[in-house]
Amino acid sequence: MSTTPPRPLVVGIAGGSGSGKTTVAHKLVSAMPGGRAALIEHDAYYRMQDHLAPVDRARTNYDHPSSLESELLVAHLAALRDGQGVDVPIYDFAAHTRAAGTRRVEPSAVIIVEGILVFTEAALRDQMDIKIFVDTDADIRLMRRIRRDLEHRGRTFESVRAQYYATVRPMHIEHVEPTKRWADLIVPEGGDNHVALDVLLGRLGRIAFAT
Repeated sequence: MSTTPPRPLVVGIAGGSGSGKTTVAHKLVSAMPGGRAALIEHDAYYRMQDHLAPVDRARTNYDHPSSLESELLVAHLAALRDGQGVDVPIYDFAAHTRAAGTRRVEPSAVIIVEGILVFTEAALRDQMDIKIFVDTDADIRLMRRIRRDLEHRGRTFESVRAQYYATVRPMHIEHVEPTKRWADLIVPEGGDNHVALDVLLGRLGRIAFAT
């Protein structure tokens, strides 16, 4: 009898900045049995910018697909699906570049990938078995983003406001919202949608406990 473990189920969770997709991802992972689910954030794959001065790093359009090294994430997901562990980058949002270390992620029954742009690249979508789009009103997303950036990312209100009008809003319209078409399931209101979470946990829990 073969002892090769089943291929992991890869779940992609997309949605606008502040939609609640991260909350959904963390709730799903925390509800799985220990070691049976892993979380990878697309934000960790922002490109290295050590060659740029801090002022130029701050000008980068972080809401455009080109700001992310998605090809590395594709390679990492392929490796995980083949039973190999990967070293995920760690991004320093205050310094606008990658930190020196990495985070080891081992293959799990369920691998959850979340980020605003995880459905934009066909090669990345192809690594996903289930695609979920978290759909939340723009005013709620904006307030959540302001709070997150002020409290957890070392930003000023002025920088958050400028970035929102310069890149976040136009890039959401151009690159994030259209990816809703690729979703297998649309979840309104993110982590507050307990019915949707229960349905997802039922499916993922069966996989996690069965493998």
